[in-house]
Amino acid sequence: MDARIKVSLEFSISESGLEDAMDEYDELNVEGLIAEIVDKSIACDDIVAKVTEGPNNLEEYDAQQVTS
Repeated sequence: MDARIKVSLEFSISESGLEDAMDEYDELNVEGLIAEIVDKSIACDDIVAKVTEGPNNLEEYDAQQVTS
């Protein structure tokens, strides 16, 4: 029997750390990055990652830095 697990996750990351992680996993947004990390760690079949607050890509990160 499969188990469905819903998680809330919050983390802080530097711009260079975000760029490096996206480059390493070949992802263009945080949602894809988190899904890829979870999939590689525990081999899930159906992963849905959703950014509900904060930047989801480097362009949004840059825009947030300009307004801060």
